[in-house]
Amino acid sequence: MPDPLIRVVGEVASTNTALLALLAGGEAPAEGHWLVADRQSAGRGRAGRVWAGGLGNFMGSTAVALRDGEALPQTLALVAGLSVYKAVMAVLPGLPGLALKWPNDLLVGEAKLGGILLERQRDAVVVGIGVNLAEAPDVPGRQTISLAGLGHAVSRDAFASALAGAWAEDLTAWHAGGWPALRAQWLERALPKGTLLGVNLAEEGRVIGAFAGLEPDGAVLLRLADGAVRAIHAGDVELIGTH
Repeated sequence: MPDPLIRVVGEVASTNTALLALLAGGEAPAEGHWLVADRQSAGRGRAGRVWAGGLGNFMGSTAVALRDGEALPQTLALVAGLSVYKAVMAVLPGLPGLALKWPNDLLVGEAKLGGILLERQRDAVVVGIGVNLAEAPDVPGRQTISLAGLGHAVSRDAFASALAGAWAEDLTAWHAGGWPALRAQWLERALPKGTLLGVNLAEEGRVIGAFAGLEPDGAVLLRLADGAVRAIHAGDVELIGTH
């Protein structure tokens, strides 16, 4: 039976673009509802990367209405990552090597299984999610993996329903002031503390440090070689290894 919260279309340029267009036209998609595409012809990820997807993968977007007094909007990337992690574990309990990497990646080992892209339109945020269920796209300079490549056949629609359920629960908690508890849940599922990460900053180039947790506002903490701990609020983070 189709999930009433999920609208599936055959092909769009990007599910994020489609929801942003609705918001720009004054039409607010209902929270908890998802637009899911069989294919994306112009999907995108962080830093302008192309993240087009093929049949069998999950490619979907949902919208969040922002309200005064809530946690910072950028924390929704971490909340979404938490929901994606929970959805994968719901369809594949005990999958080894699954971990969250700040700010928006889901990894299996060192390979990217899924990613998240937040885009704001006035007082709303569109949350776009892509998960490699059937095939892993070729992304220059990045390792990618799919669940099928790991030997697991997962239905896109079954995954979509699991994600919609996890997201509804986590978003309700976020709206209700539950960001501190969600942050703690994210940290429990993150790469181990001490994992070496590199981030490219426009002003000073590449900074390398050991993952040391999250600030209350969602910024990542890196312990530098001199022992100092630095908060990084934005940047493209690469996995280097474990220290």
